[in-house]
Amino acid sequence: MKSTPFVRRYDILKTNGVTFMPKGVPEKRYTGEFKQQVVETMRAEYISYKEAERRFDLPANRAVAWERIYLEQGAEGLYVERRGRGSKERAPKQLDKQVEEDLIAEVQRLRAENDYLKKLNALVSERVQRGKKLK
Repeated sequence: MKSTPFVRRYDILKTNGVTFMPKGVPEKRYTGEFKQQVVETMRAEYISYKEAERRFDLPANRAVAWERIYLEQGAEGLYVERRGRGSKERAPKQLDKQVEEDLIAEVQRLRAENDYLKKLNALVSERVQRGKKLK
């Protein structure tokens, strides 16, 4: 069997004419320290993503993702586990108390305005109906 990247990555074997691919080949896991080392090396030595991936034996675009996280969240962001769907227990972002109060007040104001416009529309419709009846 030819040694394509897919074959090499998943260790596909061909034995007696039967293709065999082991189930559940896990992705390699990288520690936060390693990710930080890769990103800081890229930035210190001004090397490209491809060169960093070649030097540290990483899959394609892994260095790009790590650098984005590093720039957005700092080094601490590289230590967060991001695989899977995420847990339901993850707390939603908490808004500042003042922002939350302002949003509640705005919602109440908009509801009152909406009710007012509905009543106004009903009164206008009623006048139009009366005007049609008189003609």
